[in-house]
Amino acid sequence: MTDPIADYLTRLRNAIKAGHRVVEVPASNLKKEITRILFEKGYILSYKFVEDGPQGTIKIALKYDPVNKVNAIKKLIRVSTPGLRQYVGYREMPRVLNGLGIAILSTSKGVMTNKEALGQKLGGEVICYIY
Repeated sequence: MTDPIADYLTRLRNAIKAGHRVVEVPASNLKKEITRILFEKGYILSYKFVEDGPQGTIKIALKYDPVNKVNAIKKLIRVSTPGLRQYVGYREMPRVLNGLGIAILSTSKGVMTNKEALGQKLGGEVICYIY
């Protein structure tokens, strides 16, 4: 697999379109941090790290609106790819959906959202946009 983050986002996107409640993805430290951010920002209901084998898995419970059966995540867009990395400074920080969505960045201080990175005046690699 050449791009595990794109695979992670695609598994989430496919589970949302299929209406699944839980999705399992292979674990890595970067995927764990992205999952933590999604939980903190309210895009997923819960998550659990399962240590089975050398890699482990992440079980993610997706969040749906009980009335309309609409998922909290409308769109997942992969920005930086292995073939074309996208870096931004804190002065060029992207605004996703005019501030309603989040951009997840990999910075020198760890993985964080665009708002957290702007507050700490950090730039980094833009991993994905979520809204």
